[in-house]
Amino acid sequence: MFTEVEIKDYETLNKMLEGLVSDETDRIANLSNASALLNTFLKDINWVGFYLYEEKSNELILGPFQGLPACVRIENGKGVCGTAFRGNDIFIVDDVSEFPGHIACDANSKSEIVVPMYKDGVGIGVLDIDAPILERFTEEDRLGLKAFVDTLIKYI
Repeated sequence: MFTEVEIKDYETLNKMLEGLVSDETDRIANLSNASALLNTFLKDINWVGFYLYEEKSNELILGPFQGLPACVRIENGKGVCGTAFRGNDIFIVDDVSEFPGHIACDANSKSEIVVPMYKDGVGIGVLDIDAPILERFTEEDRLGLKAFVDTLIKYI
């Protein structure tokens, strides 16, 4: 269905996402396909996936992802994912070794972007993407991945 090429146009990527998830009602299936889509088309990344918020434990819990095995639970407000989720703010970290409290799941990860997912003011989780190079993520990624999450949350 897709070819192995980098998609630089997030608008096209988001249309591909909508085509994948719009007819499916299962949240896990849609998150799984979303992570596979990003893993296939984003260049220079080594991990992409979702952490889903569990209110009872006040933690982000590992959801569908592509990459090496990952940390399973992240306390709300801890690490890049927990901090971004708590503040409902997209975080781009150019060098994860300089982020206070960074949780290292993969020693090869050098930079990271985390996009919180909220629907109707309720926290769902985060999209987390790691890269094996410093300063991988840009403002274009911030805007494109925000639009990607905005599309995705309509179907989860």
